[in-house]
Amino acid sequence: MDADDHLRPLCLLLLPRELEQFILRDQVEDLMQAQQVVAVDPPRIPYGALVRMPPGVGERLADGVAKRLVRALRRNGDRPRVVVIFHPVQILLGHAILRRVPGCELWYGRWDRYEHAYDAGPARRRRLEVLHDAAARMSSLTFVASEELARLEEQEGRRATLVPLSADTFPAPDPAGAVVAVSLGHLGWRTDWTLLREVAQRMPGLVLLLVGAWHDDECRKDPDYAWCRAHPGFVWLGPRTDEEAARLILCADVGIVPFKVEPFNDAGLPYRILKYARLGRRTVAPDLAGVRTWERAVTTAAGADAFAAALAAQAGRRTDPDEALRIWALEQTARAQNGPLWERLWALGLS
Repeated sequence: MDADDHLRPLCLLLLPRELEQFILRDQVEDLMQAQQVVAVDPPRIPYGALVRMPPGVGERLADGVAKRLVRALRRNGDRPRVVVIFHPVQILLGHAILRRVPGCELWYGRWDRYEHAYDAGPARRRRLEVLHDAAARMSSLTFVASEELARLEEQEGRRATLVPLSADTFPAPDPAGAVVAVSLGHLGWRTDWTLLREVAQRMPGLVLLLVGAWHDDECRKDPDYAWCRAHPGFVWLGPRTDEEAARLILCADVGIVPFKVEPFNDAGLPYRILKYARLGRRTVAPDLAGVRTWERAVTTAAGADAFAAALAAQAGRRTDPDEALRIWALEQTARAQNGPLWERLWALGLS
């Protein structure tokens, strides 16, 4: 009987980086639902540093890490039965564990062609090719993310099992219920953050593209502003050029003017209404008197319920723009708008 036969066998997942930053996090977390599958964080000396060391030095350091790891496991009543690596630079530690634990097998996960990494020079690439070959030859189970990676292994006379990637934790809002709105301009004192919070709470599928500078100094004490800053449905894009802003409006169903109903805001005519309309998008705004000048392009809504309903009514416009509205907006040129001024200039004999 082997001296370790009484120990609980484990599958050790040697993570090349912390779990939260690992591209295969979903699949690692799935495997960790088994009680005998354990993730091991990267050692203090990074894996990449071990393979860049002079011949023999990296191996000795990896052996020291393996010695400490296996000793700690045995003290806990465990021993490795399977060691899983996800990058060829981990083979030094993987091999060191295998030497110390008879009967332990190596699994090798390959989700990229590491030996062709953009940040690796010729010497580094040759080293990675050697390490990959060593890992693949030692592996009892090589699992790959794509059919092409499987074909490359088979080309070398090795068998690989196809295990494609997953994205369990990536959010998947229902596209059928999505309304995409855009706000163009200043994000500070004038903005009704309470209204935006209440609308978002009524519309779980709302995506709001916030194009413009936000001003923490103006709103830092406003809890509704803090809520909006943290809400995942609000995408804060910062200042953008007009060319960029126009393309972002194309991604939206509807534009908004999220101003507070206050004397400072009530009488003005926000430029953004016309900008949205030039791209066939209607504007939803609070019940402000000034915006009625362009009632052809604006739906006013008093309160969060009405505002949410007005936004929902525009769902799908991003693929079906209002062409009549667009034509109207394109007619609102500087020459057309300046008509009364030109008439007075002509009357005074100025041209």
